[in-house]
Parts: sequence; C-alpha cells; structure tokens
Amino acid sequence: MDNITYRASFIQSSIKLARLYGFEGLDYLLSPPGDDSNVTNLVSLLYEWRTAIIDEARVSNQTNLILTLHVRHSPYLLNYLTYSIDSIMNGVDWVHLLPSLSDTYFPNNANTTSAHASLYNPNPNGMSADQVIRSWINLGLTANRIVLGIPYHGYAWKLKNEEINGIGAPVNGPANGRGIGDSGWISYKDVKEYVRSNGEKKVVKVYNSTYVMNYVAIGSTWIGYDDVEAVRAKVNYAKERGLMGYYAAQIDYEDANWTLSRAAEEDERYTDISSNEIGLMDMDNGTQTPNLKVFSFATIQAATKSFSQENKLGHGGYGPVYKGKLKSGHEIAVKRLSKSSLQGFEEFKNEVIFTAKLQHVNLVKVMGFCLEKEEKMLIYEFMPNKSLDHYLFDSRRRLLLNWEVRVQIIEGITQGLLYLQEYSRMTVIHRDIKASNILLDNQMKPKISDFGMARIFKENEFEAITNNVVGTYGYIPPEYISHGIYSTKSDVYGFGVLILQIISGKSNNFLYGADESLSFLEYAYKLWREDRGREFMDTTLDDTTSTYKLTKFLQVALLCVQECASDRPSMLEISSMLRNETVAIKTPKTLAFSIKRDYVTPESCLLNQGTQISSNDFTITEIVAR
Repeated sequence: MDNITYRASFIQSSIKLARLYGFEGLDYLLSPPGDDSNVTNLVSLLYEWRTAIIDEARVSNQTNLILTLHVRHSPYLLNYLTYSIDSIMNGVDWVHLLPSLSDTYFPNNANTTSAHASLYNPNPNGMSADQVIRSWINLGLTANRIVLGIPYHGYAWKLKNEEINGIGAPVNGPANGRGIGDSGWISYKDVKEYVRSNGEKKVVKVYNSTYVMNYVAIGSTWIGYDDVEAVRAKVNYAKERGLMGYYAAQIDYEDANWTLSRAAEEDERYTDISSNEIGLMDMDNGTQTPNLKVFSFATIQAATKSFSQENKLGHGGYGPVYKGKLKSGHEIAVKRLSKSSLQGFEEFKNEVIFTAKLQHVNLVKVMGFCLEKEEKMLIYEFMPNKSLDHYLFDSRRRLLLNWEVRVQIIEGITQGLLYLQEYSRMTVIHRDIKASNILLDNQMKPKISDFGMARIFKENEFEAITNNVVGTYGYIPPEYISHGIYSTKSDVYGFGVLILQIISGKSNNFLYGADESLSFLEYAYKLWREDRGREFMDTTLDDTTSTYKLTKFLQVALLCVQECASDRPSMLEISSMLRNETVAIKTPKTLAFSIKRDYVTPESCLLNQGTQISSNDFTITEIVAR
C-alpha cells in the first residue's frame, strides 16, 4: 500500500469490477498493519478510495458504491500502534467484525478445545467479540458503524479423553470425518449431518451461555459452533448494544434449511418499526427504516419521572425536551411534541426516517419513539453537555470553549455535513443548521440534530423550489428567502454563519461597528478586508498562536455566506481548506444581505445558474431569532 500508483490502480480496478458485475459496494478484508508506515498507508488508501468512489459516481450518474472494512481483531496493534479511527469513520460506511477472532483458537494451533467465535470470554486473557467491539468503541468507532459477524460454521477437534469434553478440554489437533476440512473447519449443515449420521454413539450437546456458543461431543470428536440459541443471543446483543447489524457469510450452502437465518429473524426481544401501523416508510424507494425501538408511554413516563420539571432540559419549536433514565441505566433525551407546536406528524415522521437511516459519529442518534395516548415522542441518546448555543452566547459558560474545543466543534460539524452531502447513500439538506441544533457529548464533540425540516435530493437533482420556506432567520440564504430555492449550498450558508459565531462568540441578532450600523456578516467582512480579523475573535480566547487559524476560519466562513450560491464552496472544498495548510483559499465576494453590494444582485445570480424564478409568495414557518 506504500506506492500511490499501485493504490490508484487497485482502487480503479476494484470500482470497475464492482460496476461490471452490478455490485452495490466493496468489502476490504484487512490484515493488521505491522508498523506505523502501514497505518499511514491505510489512511491514504481509505481516503483515496472514498474520493475515487465519489468521483466515479458523479461521472457515471450512479449512486455511490458502499465501502466497508472487514476486521477480526482488536484495534490495538503491535508496538503500541492503533488504527486511525477518523480515517475509518470518514472513509468507510461500516466495519464488519469477522466471527472467527483469532487463529490461536483454531484446531491447528490450539492444545485445547476453544470458542473460536465467542461473544464473551470469562478468561481475562481470552478474546471475545464483546471485548473487541468495546475496544473499537473506546477508540472512537461508533457502535452504529459496527456489524457483528455470526458464524454459520464451526471447528472440529480430536479429544485426548472422550470423558473430558468441555471448553478447554485437551485435544490432539483437528478431527477428521465427513464434512470436516484439514483445518477442522465444518459448515453448520455438515455439523447437523455429522450428528445425525453418528446417532448410534453417545452424543453430548451443550449450549454454553457464558461464552455464547454451542458444542457437541461425539466420541473423540468435539465440534464448537453456533446453533439457534447462540445466534439468537448474538442478534439480541447486536440490537441492545446499538450495533448497525449482524451478518453471516456463505448462507446458501452452510445454513441447513435456513434454520439459523430464521432464528435470527425470530428474535422477539426487540421491537421494530411497523410501517403499516404508523406509516414510517421511505417514500423514495419504498423501504422501511432501520430497526428502532418502540417505547411504551409507561416506560418514558417512568424514565422522565412523569415529565417532571427537574428533568426538563429545555423547550424548542417541537416542544419540551426531557432527560430520562431507563431501567437498564441508559440515559436518554425525550422530545415531546407540544399540542401548540407548529410542527406536526409529518415533521415527526421525517425526523424518525432521517435519523434512523443516517449513521455518523457527528449526527445525533435516535433510539426510538413513542406513539401511545396521542403522544408523539422521539427518544435520543442523551447529550450531557446540551447544545452549542448554551455556551456560545453566555458570557460565563463561553469560557469553557477554548480554542481547541472550538476547532474540534467546527471540524466535527464539517464531517457531519460532509457525510450528509457526499458520503451517505442519499444527499440530505438539513435546512436548519444553527447553534441550538448542534448537541455536545461528554467530550464536547458535536452532533448535528433536528432533522424535522430535512429533505433528500435524488440523483442528478441539485436544487429545489418550495413555497414553504422553513428554518431560522439569520441562517437562511437569500435565494431561499426571496425565491424558495434550496440546495446543498443552503446548509453551507448556515454553516458559514455558525463558524463566524463560534470564533467570535457573537450573536447575529445585533448590529456592530463603531456606530452600530453593520450587520453581523458585514462586520466580519469589514474586519477581514481591513486585515483586522483578530478583533473579530472572541475576547475570552487568549491564544495568540491561533491567529493564523482564526484568519483562515474567518475567510472560509465568509466564502460560505457569499451572495451567490454558486460562489459558495462545497463541503468537500470546505473540508479541504480547513484541514490542508497548503490549499489556496479564494477571496470572498459580496456577502448575502449586504447593504453595499459591489458584485451582483440575487436575481442575476440566480439567472446565471439557469434557475427559473417563481413569482410565488413565500412564508417562513418557523422564525427563531438568534
């Protein structure tokens, strides 16, 4: 992977092959990088691969290919190395965890019978799927980007003593017999056939709930595998842990009569969305949303202490938000639709669909919903540090946002929007990017929330026109307010305003300048043009070493809020400018809503884009000044 030419050839041939055979994506089986240079090469490979996939999809007018990573080991490597979690989060759609975790548990290498794909391991020095999953999550890979592998095969050992036949029994290498490979590998179908054909012998069949695995001992042959009980337990684990899902390889000839597949499907301990009952269906492709839990009203009432005032976190356009704690100990946030809210069931349904289908570390995770007793409630993961505006516009709490934290927040929002516009399987326009919709976790890392106003763009669709303008005044671009036109550049505009607020700590609801005659955007532009950008920086920040980065952030933000949508950079360009010190940054043109225009009017800007301007009147359904 150290040769960029070889990488490029490999990437292009993989994409070409996937398209040739009509595959939906590519799955990369990863061997552990042995040194620091290999880790670096992997970062480059994933970035170049993702970029090539995006470019190919644009040229071919097809949906982006899925890119996944296949691992079967801990993220902690030799010589104190670890994987670059950021490159994995940004480069691949999800990670497959192979069911067989280590070669040391195979018959060719082990002196005792072993649980080659155990979910748990009581031995502190042993390996298990749960241990590996926790390691990845601790390093920063989110659970909803992990897919758990379930083996539809097992391994057969030859026991030294037929009477000692539990896990950890002494063995003499792999067993032999019908359906058993040289390494001891045996399919689920052949396990069942082996048991049936040796029915005259003493058969010991055990499900071990400590390891979560099955084994069978027939004479001197010992086979460890996953049967119905283990599969159901692992499926339930994946759902309870919030994993993206679970998978099995080579189902067609390993799963006897689809026994294991039906066992996985029949797990009743998790409730899915019923699209027939509440109409939560993706209308663009007719598919249901991913699994979400349906909470009972009694559960949420108990979790929030009957929606007590002490549990109330705040109140937004949707209604009140409460903190809750489930019996399992998990903390949740509950958005309860107010009867007086201007938002209704369509916005509720919209948010469920979007937050369930979109999975990224910088997007808030919805856990489920409640529709009992005429209630409409959304249940989210709890964000202990509330929203960005809680700190940004408060003189005391703003002190907690040092320069490093603010940069982390800007970069996190960048990655979230980049995912929505470029990396997810659909192009999503949020339409309400603002400080109060940026939630902060316990490490002050940002998560974009509130997808009630979001819209999907189909392939080859770049902008749309509406006569019902939604959003928050001050974050909405001029073409949206005056002509109802929205696009990915609408979110870019809101993000630009947000960057300016983050670096300045100022609200966009006031006038600035010596005579207080300049709008928030005009004031930022004036200071930048006069090379006085340092004056725009929040006075609570005392870090002279950040002046260069501040100036860069200020200039990028001004590019985002330019009058013409076509002049604003894409999120890919914004990410590149913020991360790369050598990328040239353009000079901003006239800003939106500027009193002293010296470039072009909004109408001519729209006409330059070939947009048909409608004469309809437009209304903003939710204005929240900030």
